[in-house]
Amino acid sequence: MNENTAGKKVLSLVLLVGGLAGLIGALAMDFSHSPVAFRGPLLIIGAVAILAGLYFYPTLEHHRSIINFLFVFPLLFTFAVTVLIPLGLGIFYSMTDWNGVKMNNVVGLANYGAMFREAGFLWSVLLTFLFVIFNMVLVNVIGFCLALLCTSRLKGVGFFRAAYFLPNLIGGIVLGYVWQFVFNNVLIQLTASAFGMRNSVLAATPTAFAAIIVVYIWQYAGYIMLIYINGLVTIPGDVIEAANIDGASPLATLFQIKIPMIMATITICTFLTLTSAFKQFDVNMALTNGTGSVQFMGNYLTNGTQMLALNIYNTAIAKNSYALGQAKAVLFFIILACVSLIQVRISNSKEVEA
Repeated sequence: MNENTAGKKVLSLVLLVGGLAGLIGALAMDFSHSPVAFRGPLLIIGAVAILAGLYFYPTLEHHRSIINFLFVFPLLFTFAVTVLIPLGLGIFYSMTDWNGVKMNNVVGLANYGAMFREAGFLWSVLLTFLFVIFNMVLVNVIGFCLALLCTSRLKGVGFFRAAYFLPNLIGGIVLGYVWQFVFNNVLIQLTASAFGMRNSVLAATPTAFAAIIVVYIWQYAGYIMLIYINGLVTIPGDVIEAANIDGASPLATLFQIKIPMIMATITICTFLTLTSAFKQFDVNMALTNGTGSVQFMGNYLTNGTQMLALNIYNTAIAKNSYALGQAKAVLFFIILACVSLIQVRISNSKEVEA
């Protein structure tokens, strides 16, 4: 090893050790009781030092692998900083008395025990599962039917595609307030003149929950429709023509040819509706803010339309119980991950069978 190579190796090791120490130090400052102004710059300097250390390391055999890693590193680093590290810290904070700024004690599983003793939270979990089931079925059925309509030979199909997709471009908060006005003003006037009823559908928990489902379908069905359209147009035309020549009815063609051939698309749409419905927050908050009276487990609850994401938000922000809210968020992540994996596995098995 010549002197130049030895010098590069020493420089590389110094940069690697210094960068790693900087990263660890910056992350450790997160547990400090007082804010540290240079935590962010130290984190960036540490990451840059590690990259420079890898680049200057004097080896020809693995140099290409190192360069490839350097190109991938920004994405991996961003994913680690925004997902992996917050997830790990969130699990840790859920076992403490964290108040959003600092933590004083580790309380173990006390927050999880308090969470399962809270009737309002259990109701939100049940309501979220009901919401997911209804929307997985209705959004996919309606989106698929709209896709069939928009792939037909009707005139003005382009207009219908744009019109059905347009609600998805509106933000959930704005959408919720618009529909709140419709339910509380326009719909009341119509029902009052037709049936003499002046009560808003948002006044009762069952009808308010149904209203949230209607708004969600109206917003999301057009987006799912576009994905189904993309799947339907990939079906070879000669297969459909052969079915028509053999005398297959439109219904038989739909269930025996079209649907089996777009099972991959159905898997994607089912997964998207599942995760989106579980994470429903903005429309829920803007339309009802989770209010509504209901009897559950012997308790009178006032969060009759509050779904899980909104319950976590209110626990952490409105009630200032960040550690308890974090515990609920960890459970939310576990539920969503398990349900998503089960759904994808089932859909993939159907796809293989098809």
